[in-house]
Amino acid sequence: MSVPDGRMFVTERPGAIRVIEDGKLAPEPLIEFSAPFNEEGEGGLLGLAADPDFEDNGYLYAYHSYLEGDDIANRVLRLKVNDGKAVIDQELLGNIPGGTNHNGGRIKIGPDKLLYITTGERYEPELSQNEGSLGGKILRIGLDGSIPADNPWPNSPVYSMGHRNAQGLAWNPDNGYLYSTEHGQRNHDEINRIVAGENYGWPEVEGDDDDNGAYQAPLAHSGNDTWAPSGVAFVEEGPWGGSLIVANLRGEQLLKVTLSEDGTQVKKVEPIFEDEWGRIRNVSAGEDGKLYVLTNNRDGRGSPRDGDDKLIVLTPES
Repeated sequence: MSVPDGRMFVTERPGAIRVIEDGKLAPEPLIEFSAPFNEEGEGGLLGLAADPDFEDNGYLYAYHSYLEGDDIANRVLRLKVNDGKAVIDQELLGNIPGGTNHNGGRIKIGPDKLLYITTGERYEPELSQNEGSLGGKILRIGLDGSIPADNPWPNSPVYSMGHRNAQGLAWNPDNGYLYSTEHGQRNHDEINRIVAGENYGWPEVEGDDDDNGAYQAPLAHSGNDTWAPSGVAFVEEGPWGGSLIVANLRGEQLLKVTLSEDGTQVKKVEPIFEDEWGRIRNVSAGEDGKLYVLTNNRDGRGSPRDGDDKLIVLTPES
């Protein structure tokens, strides 16, 4: 994630935000989280987003796991950056269901300048269909932690429900459509178009099954294959313009997803860079037209290669 002064911030799951400046990794982290921070299993320091007015206010937003008594939970913090260091400014949302696995964790600021948050269901599928739980949802809050008045459920941060473990968020700025990636149980990993107030069916349905319209079916899914989709980016311009690029963990590839002109259907899903870099955690589109790809082979599930993990820069070509 980059900010206007050219710095890039990268989260490390054990609890540090690292800084890349002029192509070099700074030796000292921006911040290192301490107790009650927790990094068991898939938990730890996960999502990160920069305030649209970062140049003026220095705010970053971070999602991380922490201990709440004997339980693992997740929370969203606002950080304040000053003189090359960050401090915790405010907790915006806490007590998000967490566990050793399935913590969700992606946060992005939408075109409406509100904060969107993906959450997991910590292997308790019933949370996804419970309107009163923050687990298995996509949430939306203000940058001060407030609940937007036009959220689908009154006085609730819940924006959509019925998710298993969504891990990617991206918008098409031309029409405002929000897309998300989601892990299936064994396969049937999903690419969804997110509509406020809709139910995406987990654990009642998966794949193309929408129970006769009771739930939102995905735009595309992996069938009997496993993608393990994580971060996703929408490419605005250039030869890949109008496409989604999806990072795959177990699939060890990127997916180039060609959308219909109106953005409501998937026309083609094409694997690219298969088996070249191992597990891929995230992909983001820079204002320079390049794609920034982050590998994730040192998480206990991958096979680290020389110099892992890496930030790879791609220039899309026809």
